[in-house]
Amino acid sequence: MSGAKAGASDPLQLQYAAERGYAILTHNRTDFEELAAEYFAAGKNHCGIVILADNSPQEIARRMISILNDFTADEMINQIIYI
Repeated sequence: MSGAKAGASDPLQLQYAAERGYAILTHNRTDFEELAAEYFAAGKNHCGIVILADNSPQEIARRMISILNDFTADEMINQIIYI
């Protein structure tokens, strides 16, 4: 996969992000919780999954800024954070 694209499967999106050291930001709680469990079971690492609740764009931005201020990239490894 040369680049993550809208419409790519969830496993490909997470693989792409993990290979490049990116965290994933998603509303898709169910699928990404399952993928995180699969990664854990396989001994594979991802760089973090941030799962969004139904909030205003301003609240999402505020919470994302908090995550960026409170967590290092190393601390995000294999984490699922709900905002």
